[in-house]
Amino acid sequence: MKKKKNKKRLLLKIVICIFYLIVIVFLAISSFLLYKQKMYISPWSLVKSTNDYSYIDIYKMSEKFAYFEESDVGIHFVIEKEDTGLWHTYLIAIDEKKYDDFKKIIDYTYERTNEVPDVIRVYGYPVIVSDELKKMAINKISSFLPKENEIVINDENYEDYLTNCYLDTTVERTDQFSILLCVCLFLLVIVFVLLLFTLFDKKKTDDIIM
Repeated sequence: MKKKKNKKRLLLKIVICIFYLIVIVFLAISSFLLYKQKMYISPWSLVKSTNDYSYIDIYKMSEKFAYFEESDVGIHFVIEKEDTGLWHTYLIAIDEKKYDDFKKIIDYTYERTNEVPDVIRVYGYPVIVSDELKKMAINKISSFLPKENEIVINDENYEDYLTNCYLDTTVERTDQFSILLCVCLFLLVIVFVLLLFTLFDKKKTDDIIM
């Protein structure tokens, strides 16, 4: 009778441990996917809100056409080129103290040099374009766009070509709190402790915590 009881107890322990292992694997995968989502950096073309940390790969870049004196920040036009050859024009804000980091690509844009620079990837957060900045961009963009460009940017089609935001590269990335990730990690720890408790439990079957 005692051997039968021990076998049943062992079998029950095995079933419980398997269940805990399945839950642990599920929570571990969920936590990893949530963390990956939390750390995801969106391409500028896929940005959905001003909270999306995103990037632009700069192929060409203008001199600044607008300037915030109080913060030493300049607004520039940039061109991002796809592998297919298509290109898109956007606005970015940079700290003008870092101008030298972009000098090669700006010089290449204005044909001051024939040396083709490497594409520069910049990161930041979207900022809604003000009416004043929008007017300045419309007035200045014709001097930046390639000569073969036949599109006239105006108030009606501005957002179709330049979007309603600019990428502010002067803002550091902020850590976004994820309550789902915290809950998953908390449950993962609890289930892992229960697994250890069950493995090393020497009490009767009725005392096993499930």
